Amino acid sequence: MLWIAVASGKGGTGKTTVAVNLALAIEEDVQFLDCDVEGANAHIFLRPQINSVRPVGVLSPRIDIDRCNGCGKCADACRFSALVKVKNRIKVIPNLCHGCGGCQLVCPTGALVLESRRVGAVSEGFAGEMAFASGELDVGQALSVPIIRELKALAGGRDHTIIDCPPGTSCPVVEAVQGCDRCLMVTEPTPFGLHDLKIMTKVLDRMGIPAAIIINRDRGPYGPLEEFCERSGIPVLLRIPFDRRIAELYSRGEVLVDNYPGFRESMVQLFEEVRA
Repeated sequence: MLWIAVASGKGGTGKTTVAVNLALAIEEDVQFLDCDVEGANAHIFLRPQINSVRPVGVLSPRIDIDRCNGCGKCADACRFSALVKVKNRIKVIPNLCHGCGGCQLVCPTGALVLESRRVGAVSEGFAGEMAFASGELDVGQALSVPIIRELKALAGGRDHTIIDCPPGTSCPVVEAVQGCDRCLMVTEPTPFGLHDLKIMTKVLDRMGIPAAIIINRDRGPYGPLEEFCERSGIPVLLRIPFDRRIAELYSRGEVLVDNYPGFRESMVQLFEEVRA
């Protein structure tokens, strides 16, 4: 079973385009996980039939004021500052709580009760024969990691899993990439693209996950990017041309493997190189 993460140091590089078309080009048993839970859009291209939607929650403390003595030990123990002491009263800031339960452990009077607080939802279904799952962070919530963790727990029983990761290099990205066999980093030949690619490279190196690079909007050699790839020893497996036709297909929600000449073959070759 092969797990492939598709990530990028910055948003807008074409990460979802690569993930969706790679999944469609693999003529084997595939599962697609859209872990970009703050901006999931793979469904626009895959058009899945959703069979179930269920909420995802995290444990959050509620203060039993009859038992609380205002000692503040829970606030001192909270590394996320989700509990604060104000005039001998403890206040909870729900959006800062990570649901670790440490506050309950240190409370001497048993005044903290942990209750589930919804942060988002996961959807499951099929896009043709492909198993599909995506997550969505609720408006106003800040914790993406529990939703991504829930999505990854759904994977199994399939030959290959493609994970569309969140952009950037923060905790949600680390959670999405963790445990994958290989990560495809999608970048663009610009100073910003190269800057964020370097950061993502360091993250993957620290995690011990083999990486490869895909250059999107390629308009010919961009010296600094070419030099970085050569110096780092990370292979460039695909170059997607800077072509208006690709942008037009994307804007209409159409997949490249069915509408752009030679793209399916490129994706098949990419997959063969990744699993070699």
